[in-house]
Amino acid sequence: MPKVVFSYFPVKALGEGPRLLLAYGGQDFEDKRIPSEQWPEYKPKTPFGQMPVMEIDGKQYAQSLAIARYLGRKYGVAGADIEQDFEIDQNVEFLNDIRAKAATVQYEPDEVIKAKKHEDFSKNVYPTLLDKLDEIIKKNNGHIACGKLTWGDFVFAGMYDYLKVMLQMPDLDNKYPSFKKLQDSVLTLPKVKEYVAKAPKADY
Repeated sequence: MPKVVFSYFPVKALGEGPRLLLAYGGQDFEDKRIPSEQWPEYKPKTPFGQMPVMEIDGKQYAQSLAIARYLGRKYGVAGADIEQDFEIDQNVEFLNDIRAKAATVQYEPDEVIKAKKHEDFSKNVYPTLLDKLDEIIKKNNGHIACGKLTWGDFVFAGMYDYLKVMLQMPDLDNKYPSFKKLQDSVLTLPKVKEYVAKAPKADY
């Protein structure tokens, strides 16, 4: 078994999906959580000046979705053919678009602009996107794509708590029960459940 070190901040956000996949695949890995005060020192040692970073036998790889896609292929939760892979990529990119739009609001430094933007997006942007995501999950038997368990589900499950923070929608579970159901379906997989029970607590 290769020596794997997975480095990310001490939160779930963009790092939890790959962590869940590593657990699902039965891979022992060093779960390296870099505190923000250590980040400036660690940053120049990463491929692109960002995390997550996954090291396999000393070689570094980066980009959260690329890592998740690789692990999906490795552990048998990718598409059955290139068209299914295309569908997974498409729907995961759509999920990431929602997160990215919400992040432009969440990380807005001007509080007045941030409040106006949040009001606008909550009324005119998020409902359409979230309704579409809900439709995708329902159409796929409670999964992100292909009507079955894929690496896209792990990305969603890992990112979901972060998404609620980004959207400023703590009641998202109630509005879209399919979201919580999908997250739970991944987190209750035996090896994943075991990892979650032992992992350091993180709110998002």
